[in-house]
Amino acid sequence: MSFAVIQTGGKQYKVAVGDEIAVEKISGDYKVGDKVTLDSVVLKDDGKVTEVGAPFIKDSEIEATITESGKLDKVMIVRYRAKSRYHKRNGHRQPYMTLKIESIK
Repeated sequence: MSFAVIQTGGKQYKVAVGDEIAVEKISGDYKVGDKVTLDSVVLKDDGKVTEVGAPFIKDSEIEATITESGKLDKVMIVRYRAKSRYHKRNGHRQPYMTLKIESIK
């Protein structure tokens, strides 16, 4: 079984062909159904040979299709200081994309 480790959004993901992963939104004007090429491959294994990048493997890329795009649940951020009548509340919804891995090259 071949797999690869990619880096996107400050995180690393182990992927194989056919996998679906949820990653942070990739910068650019992408819509559902678009093809994305990820070239930050850290490790690649095809069952016989394992390649490790320093930090990335040259001329190696992952092709994926965007299957879903949206925002995650809201995370509430609360700042409070006792005895000073200070409190602030803020919410944040992180945008994400779901990618279906098509090929590892």
